[in-house]
Amino acid sequence: MLTIDRRHRTTGVHVGNVMVGGGAPVVVQSMTMTDTADARGTAQQCIELWQAGSEMVRVTVNVPEAAAAVPEIKQRMLDAGCTAPLIGDFHYNGHLLLTRYPGAARALDKYRINPGNVGTGTRRDEQFATICQVAIEHGKPVRIGVNGGSLNQELVMAKMQENTDRNLGKESDDIISECMVLSAVQSTELAMATGLRADQIIISCKLSRPRHLIEVYRALAKQTTQPLHLGLTEAGMGTKGLVWSSAAMGVLLAEGIGDTIRVSLTPKPGGDRREEVYAACELLQSLGLRTFAPSVTACPGCGRTTSSTFQELAESVQAYIRAQMPTWKRTYEGVESLTLAVMGCVVNGPGESKAANIGISLPGTGEAPNCPVFIDGVHATTLKGTYDELALAFQQLLDDYVERKYPKKASFVEAGL
Repeated sequence: MLTIDRRHRTTGVHVGNVMVGGGAPVVVQSMTMTDTADARGTAQQCIELWQAGSEMVRVTVNVPEAAAAVPEIKQRMLDAGCTAPLIGDFHYNGHLLLTRYPGAARALDKYRINPGNVGTGTRRDEQFATICQVAIEHGKPVRIGVNGGSLNQELVMAKMQENTDRNLGKESDDIISECMVLSAVQSTELAMATGLRADQIIISCKLSRPRHLIEVYRALAKQTTQPLHLGLTEAGMGTKGLVWSSAAMGVLLAEGIGDTIRVSLTPKPGGDRREEVYAACELLQSLGLRTFAPSVTACPGCGRTTSSTFQELAESVQAYIRAQMPTWKRTYEGVESLTLAVMGCVVNGPGESKAANIGISLPGTGEAPNCPVFIDGVHATTLKGTYDELALAFQQLLDDYVERKYPKKASFVEAGL
């Protein structure tokens, strides 16, 4: 197994106020799904994603109206106190939009370029170089983002022909993987030849299959010291998207590969875009790489837990924490490390509850209707009553614990709050 020490492997790249690589913690990013030309709606989603834990937010910049809206989006974010860097995602016409809309070029904190979508032949290199020149002019970093679905077909065909002519016996998937790494490395060299510094370049090679993603990033990590952005191109919906993303990125992150991640989940119609942020944060937290929010251990349920009360309580506690975190993060030092447990019967309930900072063990089938609560391993009280009464009482215990346990941040105290 390839093991890489993330602390020393990569160059550091500043994206706005966020450091990517260079020993910095792995960064979570996300992407809006609004029409970027709708500055108000896009800015609102950027703010919501940031509040959910996204440390960088990307918007598509595909048409003149979108480029024209970027400065307003950025200003609305700043006016709301949102410090997340704003990234522009460019395909096909980035060289035109960035030169024709200098306000967008200035307002964006990073440009995302796909080498497979900037033209063909000599035009590709010229238009790629144009974007790099704009980045140099405005002092912006770029992400050179190679995608399996939009790979430079000239490069692919040349490698396929070479495989045939030399009878190399490579499978098509292997050739695609080789081309992705080669495209990323060659594009990085071209970017630096135009004048971009190493500390302005992040690389990604994204595919939609976990095994192939792992192979590509292992190869890429051997050939560059640039920070690497991880993610499946299209992870999919629900359980499939979560499992496939975790399977691929979990392996790479455990090996020290990856400096920023996105979990590209397909939301249900009208679904919550923040789910991809929560998933990315949970992935990093599960590996012990970051701590974003209090974690809730919950009973999976079995034949002993025929009541749904423990499920409803666990869900309400999770929702309450997510709602409170924007305020808690500003106010309390270290609240992200809080652990909770909501358990459904006496088998594992008391043990898991004692192991958490705050834990409650609800009664299973045939058990007395008592709910012992443990705080820092000690039985603190026993709750009884309806679900609404339990939820309210447990929420009050949580609020009291946060207020008592975690010191207020200096900035909060200085403000007299």
